[in-house]
Amino acid sequence: MIKALPIHIQQVVKTYGRIHALDHVDLEIKSGEFLTLLGPSGSGKTTLLMVLAGFTRPDSGSVRFGDREVIRTPPHKRDVGMVFQNYALFPHMTVAGNIGFPLRLRGVQKDDIHQRVEHALSTVQLDGLGDRRIDQLSGGQKQRVALARAIVFEPRILLMDEPLSALDKKLRDHMQIELRRLHEKLGITTVYVTHDQREALTMSDRVAVINHGRLIQCDSPRTIYDYPASPFVANFIGESTLIPVKRSNGNVVLDGQVLKVSGAVPDGRCSLMLRPERLTILPDRRNPDYNVFPGVVEEVVFQGESFVAYAVLESGTHVSMRGISQRETVASLPSRGKAVLLGLHWEETVLIPEANEDAPG
Repeated sequence: MIKALPIHIQQVVKTYGRIHALDHVDLEIKSGEFLTLLGPSGSGKTTLLMVLAGFTRPDSGSVRFGDREVIRTPPHKRDVGMVFQNYALFPHMTVAGNIGFPLRLRGVQKDDIHQRVEHALSTVQLDGLGDRRIDQLSGGQKQRVALARAIVFEPRILLMDEPLSALDKKLRDHMQIELRRLHEKLGITTVYVTHDQREALTMSDRVAVINHGRLIQCDSPRTIYDYPASPFVANFIGESTLIPVKRSNGNVVLDGQVLKVSGAVPDGRCSLMLRPERLTILPDRRNPDYNVFPGVVEEVVFQGESFVAYAVLESGTHVSMRGISQRETVASLPSRGKAVLLGLHWEETVLIPEANEDAPG
């Protein structure tokens, strides 16, 4: 297993005119960790990856790989493997030629290159394809070649810029699992960029959510999803409806109902987060473990393996509830215009603090 390096990012700033591409970013990436930079287009995630790769020089701040400051170190001396969004393969070279290219640049002997290329091909499950031309490969095979080229010289850090975005959904889902298994096998510190929330939750040890050049929240996928630190994170990762709540005598109140809440109540103004899959239809109000929200069904939509019921609460807030499409479940759903009691278990009743991270710095 490769001896991985931790990455220390401190107060990194990068501006383009008035645009803060990176706004005083602090981030610690553990040795051997798979960390995903997640955010919408223009959030700064790719800029941060290019800073780590050495292709972009920040205006200020520090980037250390282990104990070594690398801000002024050129890309080819950073001991970093890079997988680009468009793969950046050489069409005039064979598969083996592409994979061996970083080794030739480093002056590795020919016999050693052949042995290491064969090992890299085996690692990404492309045994026997070394003599193929690039134009003879499928999209998934090209992605594997790009990955093999990035790891063939045994870098201690691997950077990936949306490497699965060009693949169809089925192949992309398969490659997510393959990349995760490869990471567990090699143990390389990996920084992965995507705007796909499901991809980030599937693959990562931790997810760093970035918006307007700022690091908004960095935590495990489950914590990011279950306990988002801000309205932006709650809305960007998964589906959610946020409803402002009030304070009364130390209680949290919504439409006159005192809510039973999981975890600490945030200081200042906050909102209740309703995720569709966490809501259920209750037969009555008698279950004390649930907060209950009366409403009226607007529509029920069948979506194959699941269904979505849309409802409007007494307050006028529109919400949705998602469930698994079992025959008896769908058959028992109320029709349009029927009154329902939507329940949210107190352990899944989460309050989100208001924040101002949505504004550019």
